[in-house]
Amino acid sequence: MKYTSIDSQLFVENRQRFISKLKPKSIAFLNANDEMPRNGDANYLYRQNSDLFYLSGIDQEQTILVLFPDAPLPRYREILFVRKTNEHIAIWEGHKYTKDEARAASGIQSVYWLDDYNSIIPMLMNHCENIYVNMNENDRFSSEVPYRDLRFAQGMKAIYTGHHFERLGPLLASLRAIKHDIEIKLMQRAMDITEKAFRRVLRYVKPGVMEYEIEAEIIHEFIRKRANGHAYNPIIASGPSACVLHYNENNRECKAGDVILMDFGAEYANYAADLTRCVPVSGEFTQRQRDVYNAVLRVMKGATKMLVPGNTIEKYHVEVGLLMEAELLDLGLISKSDIKTKIQNCPPIKSILCMAPRISSDLMCTILAIATNRCNLVWFSLANLVFISPKKV
Repeated sequence: MKYTSIDSQLFVENRQRFISKLKPKSIAFLNANDEMPRNGDANYLYRQNSDLFYLSGIDQEQTILVLFPDAPLPRYREILFVRKTNEHIAIWEGHKYTKDEARAASGIQSVYWLDDYNSIIPMLMNHCENIYVNMNENDRFSSEVPYRDLRFAQGMKAIYTGHHFERLGPLLASLRAIKHDIEIKLMQRAMDITEKAFRRVLRYVKPGVMEYEIEAEIIHEFIRKRANGHAYNPIIASGPSACVLHYNENNRECKAGDVILMDFGAEYANYAADLTRCVPVSGEFTQRQRDVYNAVLRVMKGATKMLVPGNTIEKYHVEVGLLMEAELLDLGLISKSDIKTKIQNCPPIKSILCMAPRISSDLMCTILAIATNRCNLVWFSLANLVFISPKKV
């Protein structure tokens, strides 16, 4: 890992909060992510399962965390299984956790080699009634490939037919919504690195620069500041490229008069930043671009004011959509008749996207920034962590 060590107290407290939500006589299992094959004998760069990392701090493949707060023997209430290394692995892949290093990173004292798993777990299963398994419960997740946690859950259900199975997802989702002070510092670090990359790019952008050259400047800054790399595939979209919502080719020349939509963020210690900004290639907005930029800014400020206790996501989306409609109407990009004939039961944001073909490409990048909530930075606003705040131009 490139990042500096994290205080294990974070993971100790995360586990304490987590086990307080388990039913009596319950055991919980969390698995490391698969090592994903890239081509031939090469794998993609490894990325740990966020749930396992949240509860253990272990950033290594082939790891299993077992939590059994009602175990008869105290040494089995928190168990960490890690991959046993050898001379061959050390030469080919590098250093792996020793047991002492795993204890220091996680705060878990009962650390075993993965080889010991089958000699310990069957004994514990006789003393529990509920089995909590971890699944990918992201609303947008879809994959034809069965991932490790899914295969694990299927295997456990086939063996322990008399036990009750429970979902970990809802418990972790409620816990992770409230950030520990240590987590906030890690998030801030990811955002500070992203800010430095953005300011670096501002000095670099000029007519004739290729989108991939801007991407190269960003990753250079990320790596030199100890980030894992990009938190997600970066979007560097100039001119008409911004008409593609998830444009990743980043291969067009940035031309004078264009606006560049940049959507990128650093990942530091498995915590992600997310930044979107629109900047003029020539260094100065045209009057029309300035009008659109300020419209986006007003929507962002209005949307941020709505982030108050008691509001709902559904109501929030509708109200933000109405702000957007008003701004687009003032800009002359839609008409009142467009609003009257918009798709019934369709949120204002999606209705705006349906009208998008009539919007010219030099304005589309900024409009899309509103329509996809890219300029909102809602997550960071909630933690008072907004940085590089856009200003009226």
